[in-house]
Amino acid sequence: MSSWLRSAVSKAVEAGGRSGVARAVLGYADAVAHHAGQAVAEGAKILNDRMSTQNYKSVKKMVKRLEEAAVSSRGEDRLQVLRHWLRALQEVEAQLGGLDGAAEQNAHSSEPNTSKPPFARVLFYDADIGGAPMNFRDVFLYSQALEGITLSMILQAPNEEEVPLLLEIFGLCLTGGKEINNAIMSSIQDLAKSFSNYHDEVLVKREELLQFTQSAISGLKRNSDIMRIDAEAVELWKKLNEKETSRVQQTQEDHAKTTERTSSTTVEVDKLKVLATSLSNSSSKAEKRILDHRRQKEEALNFRAKKENEVSAVEKELTAEISELEKQRDELEARLKKVNISLNAAIGRLKQTREERDQFDEANNQMIFSLKAKDNELSKSITSCNVEAGVVKTWINFLEDTWQLQSSYNEQKEKRTNDELERCTDNFLKLTKYHLSTFKEILSPSIERICTYVDNLAVLQSRDVSTEHDNEELSEKTSPQKSLEEEYLETEKKIVIAFSITDHMKKLFYSEQGVNSRRDDEDVRNLFSEIEKLRERFESVERPTLDIEVRRAKVPTKEPSPVQVPSTPKAETVVSPKSPAKPDQPLDLDSELAKLELEFGQVNKYSPEEISGWEFDELEEELRADISKSQ
Repeated sequence: MSSWLRSAVSKAVEAGGRSGVARAVLGYADAVAHHAGQAVAEGAKILNDRMSTQNYKSVKKMVKRLEEAAVSSRGEDRLQVLRHWLRALQEVEAQLGGLDGAAEQNAHSSEPNTSKPPFARVLFYDADIGGAPMNFRDVFLYSQALEGITLSMILQAPNEEEVPLLLEIFGLCLTGGKEINNAIMSSIQDLAKSFSNYHDEVLVKREELLQFTQSAISGLKRNSDIMRIDAEAVELWKKLNEKETSRVQQTQEDHAKTTERTSSTTVEVDKLKVLATSLSNSSSKAEKRILDHRRQKEEALNFRAKKENEVSAVEKELTAEISELEKQRDELEARLKKVNISLNAAIGRLKQTREERDQFDEANNQMIFSLKAKDNELSKSITSCNVEAGVVKTWINFLEDTWQLQSSYNEQKEKRTNDELERCTDNFLKLTKYHLSTFKEILSPSIERICTYVDNLAVLQSRDVSTEHDNEELSEKTSPQKSLEEEYLETEKKIVIAFSITDHMKKLFYSEQGVNSRRDDEDVRNLFSEIEKLRERFESVERPTLDIEVRRAKVPTKEPSPVQVPSTPKAETVVSPKSPAKPDQPLDLDSELAKLELEFGQVNKYSPEEISGWEFDELEEELRADISKSQ
């Protein structure tokens, strides 16, 4: 949860016991009411006024506006926010082909001003976030606006107009169908009803319950990156099947994130169950303490009655004694002093006894009042625990339902991904076998020609050198050795390019990103082994010294380097493993690959549907990248 949303929820929780949760949230939102109100009331105007230009808007600013509007809007403002969001999401969905005119119909029904351009044409981008430019739906899913509006619905129950709007937004932003969205909406209404009666916190805090709800909604949200990649894959699948590899990798990363959120939700559900058990134990202990206090109260009342009886008996005895002494005073004048002392002592004892009785009565009353107050407090605590237990139970049911929905969706997505990956792996193996077989069939006769050229050049070089100096100009035009050397260089260059492409194919085949099962293919391993044997045979042929290269080294060329094709700006001198060729001889890679393909005589053994996903395009691009790095 972001800092602003955490602060808003904390304020709502702190003010819950004083004037109601809704009033507390509204009081806290006064600080940003003006800014959020402008963002909500003029949100559509700001987007439509700038829609004519294709300048990217800031993702962070739009996310901040959406989240502030989700938290601070109440009543009619919240209804307007939901309408604006739904219209923008439907326009984006209609542009992407997900809806058949639903956005346009909703725009006519909810917004009278249809002259402004649609939200679907507005793009958002931030350099620090990176990635491709995002539309409104991607920014909405990237933000926490959906979680914020859900918490707002829990804090203040939705009305009849807001429920269908929120259901349509759920259908565009959450995984699952209409029945699942209706179940989530029903759960939110139940949570709002339970939360309105939950005022006294015992063990579970309001903020924790809202955080659990937020994490559950986040787990059910669609991933904007996956949706964008799926939309691109539908268009690109007809041209290049290897693009599926990047989508599979992205899906696996998202799956790992979703697994982390699922495990976090499970931990939160377990925590709520433990809290519910603790509340039940606390309630039972409180009931036991109430029974003990009632028993102590009865004992105190019995002791009080017994003490009153004893004091009354003593009082009667003292009164009778005083009366008797008063009578004897008249009769016994001589003993008057002694009788007066006895009388004063008896009166003092009577007064002390009455004072003790009053003190005891006062202490007993205080004890009774204290027990009665504790009894009321424990009764109130039991009521709060019962209310909180009901809220926690509602939350547990909601989190368990969302977790089941999320798990089902993830399993289906993973199954489809594995099927697509298996199909791509089979196509990759077929194409690899096809190209390796072609290279194998062509390299063997090419190496035979190289050996023949070497033998012929050795015979020609054994002739007398003097005749060559005498007729230097004539030999440059008509010498068979020059033609033979040029054919040797051309064939050698094609063989080197073929081995380079084969090495790159081997690197791709045994890369760590590949599927382990394809490395176990016996045919591919045999083809690679046979091509390696051809490479060893080619390297074992000793390269002759070519006169045409010696002349080029001695005589500086006056003509500029050959003009390269504009479509292939990256070129490099092709050198054989044992070749001393000059490093300044450029090679037009596209033309050489075209000649090599013509030389190899490639034929379409597979249909266009089978080989449309992977051909030499990626190999040529990787080869050009390696050449540019080596330069």
